Amino acid sequence: MPPREAPQRQRRIAYIVRDALPPTRADLLTLFGDELPRYGIEAELVGQAGDSATHPARTPAWRSGGLHAVGSLGSRFASVLTPMWDALGLLRARRGARLECIQVRDKIASALLGRLAASLLGVPFVYWMSFPIVEGYRQRRDHVRRSRRRLAWLAHALRAAASHHILYRLVLPAAHHVFVQSAAMAAALAARGVPSARMTAVPMGIDAARFARAAIDPSVDPRLARRRVVLYLGRVARSRQSDFLLEVADQLRADVPDLLMVIAGDAPSAEEMAWMRAEVARRGLDTHVLLTGWLPQAAALGFAVRAEVGLSPIPRGALFDVSSPTKLIEYMALGIPSVVNDIPDQADVIAASGAGLCVAMEAPLFAAAVRRLLHDPGFAAAMGSRGPAWVAAHRTYTILGRLVADSYAGILPPRGA
Repeated sequence: MPPREAPQRQRRIAYIVRDALPPTRADLLTLFGDELPRYGIEAELVGQAGDSATHPARTPAWRSGGLHAVGSLGSRFASVLTPMWDALGLLRARRGARLECIQVRDKIASALLGRLAASLLGVPFVYWMSFPIVEGYRQRRDHVRRSRRRLAWLAHALRAAASHHILYRLVLPAAHHVFVQSAAMAAALAARGVPSARMTAVPMGIDAARFARAAIDPSVDPRLARRRVVLYLGRVARSRQSDFLLEVADQLRADVPDLLMVIAGDAPSAEEMAWMRAEVARRGLDTHVLLTGWLPQAAALGFAVRAEVGLSPIPRGALFDVSSPTKLIEYMALGIPSVVNDIPDQADVIAASGAGLCVAMEAPLFAAAVRRLLHDPGFAAAMGSRGPAWVAAHRTYTILGRLVADSYAGILPPRGA
């Protein structure tokens, strides 16, 4: 689908983001850095610097409007100072460009700031919800309650309550539009009173050029030789129940002795990765599980194209039921048959594409599904072959860019207004 020609004057939006700057996530870097400028929409990114700023190899250049990093996510005072830092970043963005919209992503206090700034400037206010932050705060509150640290619990309880009031009473009702991560998230917000007509679901996608299988060099890592490679591509974390992957590997190794489960991805902290490595050792899975840690995308994709099956287990619950996992779309784009669990977005994609198997997140069911694909190459190949065409038609950032641009056409003020 060819992009529209960009108009003579690019339209600028201020976009306050939770992610560290410069951005590395594709839904920021590709969607707002590459695709939307083709429709005449550029983003002045506002936020805080992160560790990636000290790792140039991990930090692609921002290719859209300006980049206004004020403060650091590494600061011990970041949670308190972030709204003030964002206010300063917003002032810098406004000095450099005429702003036609203020948009905030996954921030609570800064969303209230954005709503006020949009009102003062007389421009639309938009909220982008890629994660249920309030529900995350509630989960943290409940986790601390179990540890019986009363003062810590009180602090987390107050944050959860205040965030709920600000987001659901003051921010979302005032937003001209709300972009959400999935149809399930849109349904959850509609149940809270957000009009469906003011929401657009933008699921995760991929950059088609980067996921063209023929252009990817397969990994020559000797540890893959003569192994049945099963892949998990993504974050390792306790909150994601990443040790579930080890339960699946444990169930498979008896009748798939040459199994190698490659877990390609980083953890949010060294402590979390140490926990995962300790779990591998405790279960005696050192010869069946390869934890790579962080990898450049080219190296991760090199491992991916050596895999026979891709896995995407996502814990059920308020946090992840409304998510849209990227890893399933990546497997499909590469022609890898997948085994996923039944969170709504994954279940819908598998039902529509026929590119994998969807089961409940139970180790025996996952192991049985993987075993079926490994033991029936024709069945696996047929499933894998359906993925690339479906992704090309529904989940590339070229497709999603048009969807978002069409939404902005109804949000931004008329030209010349």
